[in-house]
Amino acid sequence: MDIKHLRYFLAVAEAPSISAAAQAIGVAQPSLSQHLHRMEEELSVKLVERSARGTALTDEGRILLEHARGICDSLDRCIEDMRERGGTISGRVVFGMPPSCSMIVSVPLAETVRLEMPEVRLRAVEAMSGYLEKWLLDGTVDIGFLYDLKSGGQLRGTHVLNEELFFYSAPDAWPLDTPPGTPVPLRALEKLDMVLPSSGLRNQIEAYCKQHDVRLNVVVEMDAMTQIKELVARGSGYTIFAPVAAQDFVERGDLLRAPIIEPTMTRPVYLVKSPARVMTRACHAVESMTLDVARELVRRGIWEGKLQKSRPQPGRRRS
Repeated sequence: MDIKHLRYFLAVAEAPSISAAAQAIGVAQPSLSQHLHRMEEELSVKLVERSARGTALTDEGRILLEHARGICDSLDRCIEDMRERGGTISGRVVFGMPPSCSMIVSVPLAETVRLEMPEVRLRAVEAMSGYLEKWLLDGTVDIGFLYDLKSGGQLRGTHVLNEELFFYSAPDAWPLDTPPGTPVPLRALEKLDMVLPSSGLRNQIEAYCKQHDVRLNVVVEMDAMTQIKELVARGSGYTIFAPVAAQDFVERGDLLRAPIIEPTMTRPVYLVKSPARVMTRACHAVESMTLDVARELVRRGIWEGKLQKSRPQPGRRRS
């Protein structure tokens, strides 16, 4: 079994029938059927079930499909990387960003890549941190921003900056006796109805609360940043965000923010490379460009945070 057989198998797996697969790759149907039969004989398993309605993969076929995609994709990326070594940087880079990072970084990064590396095809994927972590581990994305490095030490990243976390309220629903917008002790939030995500940022908030024996009253869990902001702006609760996540609502006067004290709460932002991917020149170039764009945004005050020294940070091992 060689790479040609795997590509033929991918064509069969992705088409509704053998004839459709043969037409898609320009191979005679009898020849494609013979290749598939030889693969099944060599592996001593049945890969495809044939019927009048077309073809369907067996359990063994689905296992082979997962491996075949990874092998063929790695070979394609190897060829692409070799071809670009002597010339213009080109190729595809899939970049994963949590919603808050995407709000501030995706547009200037896309503009910079298009201007300075027009042959690079940048695909920005937005998702919650939990999904991005899985996608980095399995190679679905090449690089991405994460707020925590765990996964048994498999992920390593560059610590870009630390963001301070703020308390958010509707301007006409300030809940405390202190003047609106003044610093809020973490313990003062215990009596409030909080609206928080179920993971990611929530884990970091709860770590601070556990350390200082604070119990928040979380009345709504919602993994949708815009909807959380809408609820809080309507006076239906309060939340905790990094400034970049709520900047749009604050600027138009729909939300009011206040620093959290006792303790001050921060979260790290890491730029992480997929351990499942061979990094091409295009990936390395986009990684370097991302660091430049992020640092410039921080220096200009657009991305609020404290820049960190550029050195890779190992993932923490689970206890």
